[in-house]
Amino acid sequence: MKVLLTGAAGFIGFHIARKLLARGDEVVGVDSVNDYYSVSLKRDRLAQLDPLPRFTFLEMDLARPGLAEILSDAVAGTDVIVHFAAQAGVRYSTENPFAYVDSNVTGQVAMLELASRLPGKPPIVYASSSSVYGAAEEVPFSESARADKPISVYAATKRAAEMLAHSYLDLHGLRSTGLRLFTVYGPYGRPDMAPWLFTDAILAGRPIQVFNDGKMERDFTYVDDIVNGVVAAADRLARGAPAEPIYNLGNNNPVQLLDFIAAIESACGRKAKLEMKPKPPGDVVRTCADITLAERDLGYAPHTRVDTGMAEFVDWFRGYNNR
Repeated sequence: MKVLLTGAAGFIGFHIARKLLARGDEVVGVDSVNDYYSVSLKRDRLAQLDPLPRFTFLEMDLARPGLAEILSDAVAGTDVIVHFAAQAGVRYSTENPFAYVDSNVTGQVAMLELASRLPGKPPIVYASSSSVYGAAEEVPFSESARADKPISVYAATKRAAEMLAHSYLDLHGLRSTGLRLFTVYGPYGRPDMAPWLFTDAILAGRPIQVFNDGKMERDFTYVDDIVNGVVAAADRLARGAPAEPIYNLGNNNPVQLLDFIAAIESACGRKAKLEMKPKPPGDVVRTCADITLAERDLGYAPHTRVDTGMAEFVDWFRGYNNR
């Protein structure tokens, strides 16, 4: 299978690429390698992929005019597009909303246009987010729930991307599946996310900021479990099987923030110094995925416990940062 993978230098995209390449697929990776966070980390991920057979990398901004013409030769014969390029981060979206519109909305249109113009109209699997559920009180979050009250710019751009995908199905017959991801963590994770920030601070003896007095719950999901769901969704679309327009990919097991910190403390062998902070604007109190549809259609079966996953992350973090 030939896959066009956007966001190949990103956290989840990197792991998707490794999974696809390990089983013999051809992957054309695209990424702008922007400086939202450490470019060296992105380059280190790519350094793991570059030597692998059947991997090609193109560095470019997807939200540029004429993308279909620029990529036409490289993506000829593509069976499925896995679109994971995005501007991530809920809190930063309040400070720089235009970056999120450019990447998450304009970039989505660019990929939909590309797919609709390619021979065979290859289907698209794209990354959405649990944040589209907003401050929903009914848990677990189900794909059938209304998602029309986002509480962050990031969430609004992800919901817009879903609606755009739906419009391209009606306009062009372009098949796609959006995956609402729930708090993904694991080795090579982003430096702006809690696992990295907390681990770094605990090892250095610095206090960590705990929002909402620790009264937050997240459906932390290990990256390998997420990748299995992504690849299963891509396979399903590539073989022409019917698929839902949206699937949740989470762990279906929310963990309190203080318990998550305890798992990091255990993996680090040190206690954390806690600095309690109020809940930031745009943050939700609890997330929990209803994964019934993904279990039924994708064989999705997350199994990694937070204590196991964080032990893997801390082990990688120490090696990567010489700690």
